[in-house]
Amino acid sequence: MMFHGVDAKKQFKRMREIAPETYRAFLDFDSKVFTDGALPLKMKELIALGIAHITQCPWCIDAHARRARKAGASDAEIGDVIFVSMAMAAGAAWSHGGLTLQCLDEPAGSHP
Repeated sequence: MMFHGVDAKKQFKRMREIAPETYRAFLDFDSKVFTDGALPLKMKELIALGIAHITQCPWCIDAHARRARKAGASDAEIGDVIFVSMAMAAGAAWSHGGLTLQCLDEPAGSHP
């Protein structure tokens, strides 16, 4: 799929040409991470999908939604992931509201 006008297939090929060893190392690492381990693959894909929503990466959302489905995730499980992601994003904004108010209470320039 193409998002943001980026031809990912073409650009990934360029990345591989620019840094083939690093590119291969990442793919090897990724393939090792996404295998059954202490957590089953389906759970790992659901976690990855939730993180993709928080990082707002459309490529990762597409890939991990499809991979979660292939690993056996149901629509209900994927829906739960979406709502957990929404709650986490809202929670982060809420807690950063406290940071904003604290910044207003402290003298300007007092943060490192």
